[in-house]
Amino acid sequence: MKKLWRFLVKPSSRYSVLAIAVVCVIITLAGVFTFHESIKFSSTTEFCTSCHSMKENYNEYKTSIHYKNAYGVRAECRDCHIPENNPIAFMKAKLGGVGDIYSEFISKDIDTPAKFEANRLRLAQNVWRMMAETNSATCKSCHSYTAMDHAKQSPAAAAAMTGAAAKNMNCIECHKGIAHQLPHINNDFQATFKQLTINSGEAPATKTLYTLASKKLYTTDSASGDEQGQLYPASEVQVLGTSGDMLKVQITGWQQQGSTTGMLVQDMAKQIQTVSLNADLQKSATILNTVKAEDGQTWQQLQVSAWITQRNMLASIKPIWAYGKEILDASCGQCHAIPDPKHLTANGWVQGLKAMQQYYMLNKDEERTLLKYLQDNAKDAPAAAGQATE
Repeated sequence: MKKLWRFLVKPSSRYSVLAIAVVCVIITLAGVFTFHESIKFSSTTEFCTSCHSMKENYNEYKTSIHYKNAYGVRAECRDCHIPENNPIAFMKAKLGGVGDIYSEFISKDIDTPAKFEANRLRLAQNVWRMMAETNSATCKSCHSYTAMDHAKQSPAAAAAMTGAAAKNMNCIECHKGIAHQLPHINNDFQATFKQLTINSGEAPATKTLYTLASKKLYTTDSASGDEQGQLYPASEVQVLGTSGDMLKVQITGWQQQGSTTGMLVQDMAKQIQTVSLNADLQKSATILNTVKAEDGQTWQQLQVSAWITQRNMLASIKPIWAYGKEILDASCGQCHAIPDPKHLTANGWVQGLKAMQQYYMLNKDEERTLLKYLQDNAKDAPAAAGQATE
């Protein structure tokens, strides 16, 4: 024992084992402290936004509710981007940050605003993937399903969150673009529309046609005459005759009795817009049927004839619905899971889509096509979602 003790206290003429052990402990503690402080500092908002490429991101974040709100609660970068309760996910997030530093200073993929914008989708998808893998653990560290009082939420929010809580849904399925600008997703549907317009320069020689885009209505076979109304996308017409590049068509739709709006809808009591007629053209309409709906309102089925140009008319509705599905995927898939058209009724989609207008950028015809696709595949439609394309 004496020899062992002598070795422990003085294994050599210069240092004892205890002295070496103490030094090792000090070095270890210093290393752990340095590592901890480095992780802590590199997780601060100040560090995250110190790179030039993150300056604009920071400005976007400062306009969001996560930066400033009525409750005085602020979510910092680490609160959303670093899952602290999962060691593996935590280290993956930190290594992802190292990748951003590499892109900033070495590969220079994101060192200018233009380059960053070009890579915004890739960077966003990395974050969305992390959130999907962790079931949005960072979001749920603040927003817990069990802590939500649905009675204090708006009816729409309560309905959505009750279903989400039952499934323990991933927050990122519905809530993209909360703190930062959404990336631009290539609108391939516009290329589809362009190709469809090329293929529909002249109307097919069939009796039933469908509109690819809005069409002006005329009372004569001349497109230089006064416009008498507008036929909306994805509307069915019957061809009565032709004259040069003009078609005489018959349009059938429903209108509430006594209405003076000139609007005909595709189905009784459903806001699926087919055509808008001016006063003179509506006077020429023939009443085919008069029916009282379940809500007690009386509806009339009307039929009217008018002239349109041959361009942008298709023999089948299927390409138009495929185009509508592309609009849905590109426009709605940027922010949340793509909704099932059966989620709402045909009339419900009017307000449902209107509520989302601030989040997508579509022209009027694109929006009309999208709405009609959703309505014709809604839960109260004759065909289930997707079957209308068969």
